[in-house]
Amino acid sequence: MTIEAVVFDLDGVIIDTEEVWEEVRRGYVAEHGREFLPDTQTRMMGMSTGEWSRHLSEDVGVPRAPEQVASDVLGRMAQRYREALPLIPGSVAAVRRLADRFPLALASSSARLLIDQVLETAGLMDAFRVTLSTEEVPRGKPAPDVYLAAAERLGVAPEACAAVEDSSNGLRSAGAAGLAVIAVPHGVYPPAEDALALASLVVHDLGELTPEAVEKLR
Repeated sequence: MTIEAVVFDLDGVIIDTEEVWEEVRRGYVAEHGREFLPDTQTRMMGMSTGEWSRHLSEDVGVPRAPEQVASDVLGRMAQRYREALPLIPGSVAAVRRLADRFPLALASSSARLLIDQVLETAGLMDAFRVTLSTEEVPRGKPAPDVYLAAAERLGVAPEACAAVEDSSNGLRSAGAAGLAVIAVPHGVYPPAEDALALASLVVHDLGELTPEAVEKLR
């Protein structure tokens, strides 16, 4: 089936924030006298705000309600973005290139307030026809919900969409939804081999992400 639309992830694809997320949440957990476990960051990658805030509250043991955990952490993340938005080199140009050829959507695990702030700061508000947070669907990644919803709002069958993802849970989410998967592996948090195997295309530089490369999928 011909690719008719492209759905981007945000964190790890357009902005390099996984280390910022880990630093902020690790510091928050430590402030409350709890231990940030070795697999905590990996487990939370792709989770919706409600999911990771419950994880920190109930599993890691931060003595705050999930809603308060979310509010505290998101406030710190927003401040970090205001200070310096960590755009991945070539990401804005890649989005613009693909937007000239395909309708685009954004399917992110970030909260709505962070999505809107990033797109406004990066000058990309007009590039996406649809933007979705996993807050706005029943389940976060690796469940397929956000990608299925993005395709539906674009009015394109999932099988006619390509997804641009970096994390294991993101790749699994897009694959489960039936999209053609493009992997952009993160250097510090590389995806698991089984997740990377779902990709039809792997790019290590966003300069390789071109309309011509996407059109060759399927």
